[in-house]
Amino acid sequence: MSSPSTETITLPVTGMHCAACQARVQRELEASPGVARAGVNLLLNSATVTFDPRQTSAERLVDRVRATGYGSEVPAAAEDPAAEDAERERLAREESTNLWRKAVVSLALGVVTMALSMPMLAVPDGIRRAGIPLATTFVVVWAGRHFYTRAWQSFRHHAADMNTLIAVGTGAAYVYSLIATFAPALFTSHGLAPAVYYEAVILIIALILLGNAIEARARRQTGTALRALTRLSPAGARVVRDGIEQEVPLGEVRPGDIVVIRPGERVPVDGLVLEGTSAADESMLTGESLPVAKSQGSQVIGGTLNGTGALRVRATAVGSAGVLSRIVRLMHEAQASRAPLQRQADRISGVFVPVVMSLAVVTFVAWYLLSPGAPLVHGFAAGIAVLIIACPCAMGLAIPTAMMVATGRGAELGILMKGGEALERAGRVDTVVLDKTGTVTEGKPVLTDVVSADGTVESSWLGAVASLEFASEHPLASAIVAGARSKGLAIAPVQQFHAVPGRGAHGVVAGSTVVVGNEGMLEQQQVDCGPLRETAARLAGEGKTVMYAAIDRRLAGLIAVTDPIRSSSPAAVHELKALGLEVFLVSGDNQPTALAVARRAGIEHVVAGVLPAGKVEEVRRLQAEGRMVAMIGDGINDAPALAAADLGIAMGSGADVAAEAGDFVLMRSDLGAAADAIRLARRTMGTMRQNLFWAFIYNVIGIPIAAGVLYPVVGILLSPVIASGAMALSSVSVVGNSLRLRRFS
Repeated sequence: MSSPSTETITLPVTGMHCAACQARVQRELEASPGVARAGVNLLLNSATVTFDPRQTSAERLVDRVRATGYGSEVPAAAEDPAAEDAERERLAREESTNLWRKAVVSLALGVVTMALSMPMLAVPDGIRRAGIPLATTFVVVWAGRHFYTRAWQSFRHHAADMNTLIAVGTGAAYVYSLIATFAPALFTSHGLAPAVYYEAVILIIALILLGNAIEARARRQTGTALRALTRLSPAGARVVRDGIEQEVPLGEVRPGDIVVIRPGERVPVDGLVLEGTSAADESMLTGESLPVAKSQGSQVIGGTLNGTGALRVRATAVGSAGVLSRIVRLMHEAQASRAPLQRQADRISGVFVPVVMSLAVVTFVAWYLLSPGAPLVHGFAAGIAVLIIACPCAMGLAIPTAMMVATGRGAELGILMKGGEALERAGRVDTVVLDKTGTVTEGKPVLTDVVSADGTVESSWLGAVASLEFASEHPLASAIVAGARSKGLAIAPVQQFHAVPGRGAHGVVAGSTVVVGNEGMLEQQQVDCGPLRETAARLAGEGKTVMYAAIDRRLAGLIAVTDPIRSSSPAAVHELKALGLEVFLVSGDNQPTALAVARRAGIEHVVAGVLPAGKVEEVRRLQAEGRMVAMIGDGINDAPALAAADLGIAMGSGADVAAEAGDFVLMRSDLGAAADAIRLARRTMGTMRQNLFWAFIYNVIGIPIAAGVLYPVVGILLSPVIASGAMALSSVSVVGNSLRLRRFS
């Protein structure tokens, strides 16, 4: 978050293809006056910068990026994430198209040049002597120009990146070939053959561009899920104004407007159903495949698909305030974040390019001194091959590609993650603490039992209790009020209402002091609960929450409320255990009630009768034992415990996703989604480690082969052209491995 004295902007950055490129842009931005922090994302081709507008501006920041040789521009003002994503997609498509064009033309010229170089082809020497250098020069100046300009900018800033390796390798081969062509006496006078590398220069540039183009296409595929979300909103809405139904652009819909949604149409905005019945397909947001029934009073979410019924809806949130926009923004933030594992790749890439250039020099010298024949030619080819094959593109893509695919796949399953750090913590969790109400249970309690202390008619005191609870926001209170109303009891005004968290409430109703709560609450009011204690124990043993009621300090009776356990909870708990996690249940309910719920759900460890602060203490107790703790709760009542845990997982719904406090937000109210979230995190961490391993091992194996270690044994010397193809393949393989996460289920 930016402070009042700072602003945060996300700039597009084009032309980055490796971790060193990313690091150089980030260093340049961080060194800019007035910049508090900067984060550059290679995969999204963007830089998020927090800066002091009194010291710098977006235009100056763009200039700093351009000074490094990469493209950037001030983004157009757009509050709608869909518009921001469309602009990002446009820039990525333009860059991809440009890469493909240059790669295809360069490959074609490479084939022509190879044909002209064949002695058996009847081509006049003049054409061969002039045409091949001209074709090579065209490719160097047009298709490969950005490699050289960015390498020069790196040199000016005392840095090195992928472009440095390519520019030095191909540039040296190009200059060497020109000298051999137009001044061969410099070689022949020393007894050396004037070899040329024109075809190699063209094909190296062509294959690198082709690899970049394929990589760019694959990188765009990693954002498929996010782009699908941004395209869910329709372009317009049918709004009733002055009694007339009219079609207006979506941006003109305002909160409070009455929106008409016909069967089969997408819901344009978040709202409340006023008329009609239908069922909405919310799978694209929640991962829940079954349609959700909608009727008067139901909430609908913009971007979901209306079923067979027509609805009239009052708009409650539009544009950037809507659930869909907030989900898209949350995904953008998560994908732009840097996982801690990325730091390992950054440390390696920070020294990688200088080390590779040193190895290339050592390779050339070794060949020059030790080669039995043609030492200059062999040394030159081996040095170039080392430079080309060692490009750190794969290392820079290893982490962000997996992160982006995982966040997209998670969103499709109704799992929102708030960044790479949360993802890594989720992968290391070994203990799960579950809140009871709304997590293991439905969170929709109903009144089941009303027992009077002296056998009097319940209506003599239940109405007063319901009146008191009407002023409370607790879910159990709403169950009591609904139960009283179903019995025809009236709700009276309450005075001096006071709620005691985790215990109950008291107030004055119709001149009488009314107290409702657990036994401890009533004992504080000097009320004896003994006459009903046995009945309360029996009901609690059935998994019901029991509350005592007193009128003017006289025990009136007890009320039992039950919150049915979710049908999916036992299977979800089994899944969590199958992942090797130890499961605990924490609840503000009494011990018998909590034990009954835990028994049905298959949970052995129970902590009952705790206030919200007690849940925090339990989380910290487990952490003190060396455990990595995930807290799963409703995201509002359990916010302190969610914040205290190593990983907070908030059970939520689309309508209140912005209020959720967890590191992960589950869009569907199903505990099984928590198991999916942890499983996805583990799979993603595994993919990240695989990517880093292959990116690293590729260079460990490839550089020595390029240097020629196999030549004395089997006579193999890697061609610079083959090295360029292998380099491109490494990046594509890393992206392809990350794309496998799209099949996670």
